[in-house]
Amino acid sequence: MRKFIVGNWKMNGTSADLGEMAEISAVARLHNSVDSALCIPATLIERAVAAVGAFPIGGQDCHMQNSGAHTGCVSAEMLSDAGAVLTIIGHSERRAAQHEQDSDIRAKAQAAKAAGLKAILCVGETLDEREAGMALEIVLGQVAHSLPDNAAGAWLSVAYEPVWAIGTGRVAEPADVADMHAAIRAALVGRFGAEGQKIRILYGGSMNGDNAAVLLAVPNVDGGLIGGASLTAAKFQPILAAAQASGE
Repeated sequence: MRKFIVGNWKMNGTSADLGEMAEISAVARLHNSVDSALCIPATLIERAVAAVGAFPIGGQDCHMQNSGAHTGCVSAEMLSDAGAVLTIIGHSERRAAQHEQDSDIRAKAQAAKAAGLKAILCVGETLDEREAGMALEIVLGQVAHSLPDNAAGAWLSVAYEPVWAIGTGRVAEPADVADMHAAIRAALVGRFGAEGQKIRILYGGSMNGDNAAVLLAVPNVDGGLIGGASLTAAKFQPILAAAQASGE
């Protein structure tokens, strides 16, 4: 399975950053055995698509409805219309700050698929949940209840993001990552059979150029969802290089 490295720019970026996005896309093309993409603010999608050419650009969320009285929201169809080819759904920051439930994320996944978008569906536990010995229960519950029944296939990736390792500089130990990714894989195969093997499982907790090689070598780590290290080509390139080397 080809590694998938996706940058999540979160609430960062203006038109002044389009040149950096173009540099990232140029660097990514040098690592042609790796799939990669940037998920950026919706305000920049159309301009970024024009700036980066064939490099995949995505959104960071979508609404579960195609249209209607949802002020400030962006539908999957709107993302597609702007040129996006994928979107993140269920990120821990939205689960926490916007109080999104598994049922909301499940509906968003269905909307993304219906609009022809690939989706990266995020799951993960907080530090309190891990210290209480509930990490597997929480994450596998999110997998069970957030994924739609038609989730099987290459259109979907699952990103495991231990919440306590996002933006903190802390990274889960490789053994912990291995255990969680193995459990997620078993859950996917248990639900979807052989098709569950086609769903890539990304690691999304402070992956950077220093730790990418170790994390990408862990079984069932099929790529990374990258935060701060995706904001510049200089920081993103070492992760792409580690991903390419892991497949050689």
